[in-house]
Amino acid sequence: MKKTYYLFNPGRLQRRDNTLKFTPYDEEGNEQKPRFLPVENVGELYCFGNLDANSALYNFLGQQQVPLHFFDYHENYTGTFMPRESLISGKMLISQVREQQNRQKRIALAQRILDGAAYNMLKNLRYYNSRGKDLEPIIDCMQKLADKIAGTATIEELMGIEGNIRKNYYEAFELIINDYSMSGRSYRPPRNKVNALISFGNMMCYSQCLRAIHQTQLNPAISFLHEPGERRFSLSLDIAEIFKPLLVDRVIFKVLNKKMVQPNHFEEKLNSVVLKNAGRKAFVQAFEDRLNETIKHRTLSRSVSYKHLVKLECYKLQKHMLGIEEYKPFKMWW
Repeated sequence: MKKTYYLFNPGRLQRRDNTLKFTPYDEEGNEQKPRFLPVENVGELYCFGNLDANSALYNFLGQQQVPLHFFDYHENYTGTFMPRESLISGKMLISQVREQQNRQKRIALAQRILDGAAYNMLKNLRYYNSRGKDLEPIIDCMQKLADKIAGTATIEELMGIEGNIRKNYYEAFELIINDYSMSGRSYRPPRNKVNALISFGNMMCYSQCLRAIHQTQLNPAISFLHEPGERRFSLSLDIAEIFKPLLVDRVIFKVLNKKMVQPNHFEEKLNSVVLKNAGRKAFVQAFEDRLNETIKHRTLSRSVSYKHLVKLECYKLQKHMLGIEEYKPFKMWW
């Protein structure tokens, strides 16, 4: 089974015969002991430090269908080297564009995506409410907002509801998370520890969704809830809305409440907070554990990993575009 590898240190990545060689650098730029990664075991790579590489390396990654995701100092996702698409389908592309360009069809699909996201957020809150966190007022407010989704007539109206749902949802973090205060959502850069984890986790989720999209015939630039834009894979933002409560938020609650991530794992600067390498490693390990957890799928009647659920969501969207089966968003049932 192929694994995900995370490159936290700066270093040089190169092809060595038919495998990968990563040589990390220390703080003075001196080479450390290299590590060899059998390419047949590599599913994807995440790069958090400066990386020296050449075209031979990228050609090799492309041949082996290994994507490489890049993040900047503030843990912002900056881009992906994605191998040439091997599942190109003109019919699928035309169907996806038609669905996006048809106003009624686009809104209907966007409503379903947001409905799934809102349901999963509420599922998280109900879980913690049943454990004495007193979240009932926030749940009631969010449910009233979610009930308005079906009556929206424009994408702008739908995104307004999404913003209000998330605002209430993040207010609940103050009650769920022990010993840390979120003080509202802050972006680019995050201004406190909780926001730093949210930003980092969301970027990890986006790249997971992008990888899943690439394994289907969907085009990652054609989205429905989020407006398609220049230089971004906006369909991964759509799918991530559904899975962030499951893959990101639950991990944040776990690593903070169980003290797997400590205050000294963060670096605080003027108006910004970022994770140190030790904090990134702790969060990434918990995130990977979450992706590899399995549940009994109600339709497939077999155990599937949370990571595979993202890919199944892409297949459902693909069937919807082709008129095979109406799309129903993933909703947590446990």
